[in-house]
Amino acid sequence: MNIKRVMIVGTMIVAMSFGGTAWGRTAAIASPVAKWSTSAAVADKDELLEALNQSSDEELYEALYDGKSLKDIAAENGGNINQVINLQVAQLTQQLDSRLASGSITREQYAAQKAEVRELVTQSVTTTFG
Repeated sequence: MNIKRVMIVGTMIVAMSFGGTAWGRTAAIASPVAKWSTSAAVADKDELLEALNQSSDEELYEALYDGKSLKDIAAENGGNINQVINLQVAQLTQQLDSRLASGSITREQYAAQKAEVRELVTQSVTTTFG
């Protein structure tokens, strides 16, 4: 299997999840596998495209497939990478809040994961798969 294709598809899944698709189940499940929800918030998805200054999911997919990072895409199209990072951090923090509230993670796990969110997101937006 082509590693570039695997990495691109993985990046797209992450980008789409940060872009507003919701987990299909509550965060009480320990499984890291995301289930796509059919009731995804379109407005959130548009926030990611807007921050990257992309007109469609397809345009974003093609740019990622061509080996560009989210940071590259934003820079080339007059997007706002800080807005992308803040959006992703807010959404991951919201997921962590839900997991803490449901009891699927401890306060210690929550604190450790939350402390790493911004750094991980910042690293991910600069990752390319060329």
